[in-house]
Amino acid sequence: MALLEIQDLIYHYPGGAKPALNNINLQIREGEFLLVAGGSGSGKSSLARLLAGLIPEFYGGRLQGKLLFQGNELRGEQRHTLNTHVGIVFQDPEKQLVMTSVEAEIAFGLENMGLPREEMFRRVSEVMTFLNLAHLKKEFTAQLSGGEKQKVALAAVIAMHPRVLVLDEPTSQLDPVAAGEFLDLAEYLNKEMGYTVVLIEQRLERCFHLADRLLVMEQGEIKCDGSPGETARWEVEHQLPFIPPVAKFFASLNSSLIPLTVRDGRRELQKYLSPAPFIENSRESQTIPENGRASLLEVKNVWYTYPGGREVIRGQSLSVKEGEFVVILGANAAGKSTLLKLLAGILKPDRGSVHICGQDTRQLSLNELGRYVGYLSQNPNDYLFQDSVEDELLFTLNNFHLPDNGISESVLKKLKLWELRQANPRDLSSGERQRVALGSVLVAGPRLLLLDEPTRGIDYRLKAELGFLLQKTAASGGTVVMVTHDVEFAAEYSRRVVMIFDGMVACDGPRKKLGESIFYAPQMARLFQGSGRDVLTVDEGLEQIGGVL
Repeated sequence: MALLEIQDLIYHYPGGAKPALNNINLQIREGEFLLVAGGSGSGKSSLARLLAGLIPEFYGGRLQGKLLFQGNELRGEQRHTLNTHVGIVFQDPEKQLVMTSVEAEIAFGLENMGLPREEMFRRVSEVMTFLNLAHLKKEFTAQLSGGEKQKVALAAVIAMHPRVLVLDEPTSQLDPVAAGEFLDLAEYLNKEMGYTVVLIEQRLERCFHLADRLLVMEQGEIKCDGSPGETARWEVEHQLPFIPPVAKFFASLNSSLIPLTVRDGRRELQKYLSPAPFIENSRESQTIPENGRASLLEVKNVWYTYPGGREVIRGQSLSVKEGEFVVILGANAAGKSTLLKLLAGILKPDRGSVHICGQDTRQLSLNELGRYVGYLSQNPNDYLFQDSVEDELLFTLNNFHLPDNGISESVLKKLKLWELRQANPRDLSSGERQRVALGSVLVAGPRLLLLDEPTRGIDYRLKAELGFLLQKTAASGGTVVMVTHDVEFAAEYSRRVVMIFDGMVACDGPRKKLGESIFYAPQMARLFQGSGRDVLTVDEGLEQIGGVL
């Protein structure tokens, strides 16, 4: 018997013309690790909310079909019983944390359950020890790092002893190391403690190998349900992009085995390698002519300390020329977002200087800087306050006294938002809101585009379109500086990478530097490591194999 079962289910959000979930039939067995992938707005988060008992009781709307738990159909108010059996961790931990201290946050759900004080103390102590949070128990939750906040959210759920954990893109805001630690916890909870885990993720290279089954969703429907290897083959055949690089590489080769990890992939790769000469990477061989390219951005020996004495930027220097596409990588709290705010003129350096187009940012107001700089912060909600998607873009144009001349329509179509132009931005998925916020920045045509985690919450297909758009922006003379934790995106689309550690630049060079990294190397670089071939992407890997077959 399935632990959870959905039969012929259709769900509409209030006022929604199209179903968010359409004809869903799904069985989830106890102890299973189920991975859910798909495009932005495909219904993944709606499925998570359904499993957690939040639809339709919390979100409203219309629901048809059956939802069963341990073979018993749950109707109406009965669906609330899922709250005691299913725990959910959302993409943004700040929306889930309500108490001021870590200890109080973990105890909050237990207090609502009415547990005796002794039982609460035991559970809180146990889960803090298990997740290595004891040293943070009195810390103010708002001052924790992104990884710490997500672990606290997970701890608060585990303390209530659910049987099912639903994780809705829990690593989207985490650096590769913190994301790996969180997913290691999810694997341990599944394999050693027996939790049933439903994981929704966009960056599948982190978790593909953990799954017993993979669901692929599109337009509210389950398009494929099978093992990760089987699903990888199906996606390549149907030209869908929701596959991590190593699996996509071998599925594209029609390999008899689809490895799910770099280790297994390296064993399989030996069948295709020979001592043939290295084929020069066509992307690396393309050089950008330096003549006539002026320096658009100059950062010289910049230091910055937040009120309270926390020193974040320590002697950073950076030069960016017109037409460059630069990606900044680094751990959570390394100073990446602070550096971007200094480049945008939102913050002013304590020492040193930031010059844009030859002008010192300390001498310019934000309105004056807005003529040159487009800045997108991590939180897209900071940009969304109009009643429609189209109005958000028109507001930017009106604010800078710029004519439309068809630019808003062009940007909406490039970002796949044209059909949503009359929708209220606050009704969209997180990935769709991210694109609307990006569109509101792009529509002004800034000379310098500063982006803080623009790929957060968007799927592989949309990331590819964003990558091509940013490359085109740089090729036409615009300059892009982007902060991200998405190593695969950086490898695929950037030309230059900057790594920051503890407020200082630790590495600055061409994209091939990623292949020399330990924790920031993309999957394909790790797959080909030691082969004598510089490979960062699937296409480069296929090019190398094509040259030796």
